[in-house]
Amino acid sequence: MRKLALALVCLFALTAQTGPSRDPVLVPEVSQKEVQVRQGFTGTELLLFGAVVDPAESNEPFDVIVVLKGPAQPIRLREKRQIGGIWMNAESTAFRSAPSYFAVASSRPIDRIVDERTAAIFEFGTNFIQLSPSGSIDLDEQARFRAGLVDLRERQGLYRTIEDGVSVREGVLYQARIGLPSSVQTGTYTAETFAVRDGRVLASAVAEVEVRKVGFERFVEVFADRQPLLYGMVAIVLSLLMGWFAGRLFNRG
Repeated sequence: MRKLALALVCLFALTAQTGPSRDPVLVPEVSQKEVQVRQGFTGTELLLFGAVVDPAESNEPFDVIVVLKGPAQPIRLREKRQIGGIWMNAESTAFRSAPSYFAVASSRPIDRIVDERTAAIFEFGTNFIQLSPSGSIDLDEQARFRAGLVDLRERQGLYRTIEDGVSVREGVLYQARIGLPSSVQTGTYTAETFAVRDGRVLASAVAEVEVRKVGFERFVEVFADRQPLLYGMVAIVLSLLMGWFAGRLFNRG
């Protein structure tokens, strides 16, 4: 990995010297382009690495922030309330687009790298995830449900903020390790890397990772998606057969 990053640095440094641009160039890479989810999958760890080439050769230090996002999906949240001693559904709200997975790793605490406005623009942290509310918008209600969604997914390991999670070496090379739990959704994940100096985002680049099921799990997923009615009938029949078999077994015992 180190040799590859150094080779990329040399290549882009030569290109930068001959070209007119003086902006930093960010070269990202990821250890796995594809994550295969099989039976017994317990999660995995992605290594995100690369280099930042500064044609101006200012030798000023920079910070690196990596934002890893999973496929967005619509979601409806319901608030539980105890009414008459019974927990019941109360208010609810919906978001048209919420990332199924969200992780931010940075070379330093975010508030020491950029101000709150910049962090909100680039989604540097779980407090700045951009959700798309659906229906009527009550700001206080949306804020409460948004905080509830973030808290729930943080406890599930699906939303994370990893301060000091990026190491920068030799003023050029960087690397970050971000774990994916076993409950991650399949689809295309985007790893966007930002080079920041003096509170300003100087460069950004995106790498993609495909998470997909393989083997029997893939067959079940495709079958349920293409034949939902038949899948439901098969699931009901299997449940009845298993219940009947368990009953016979215990009665015999």
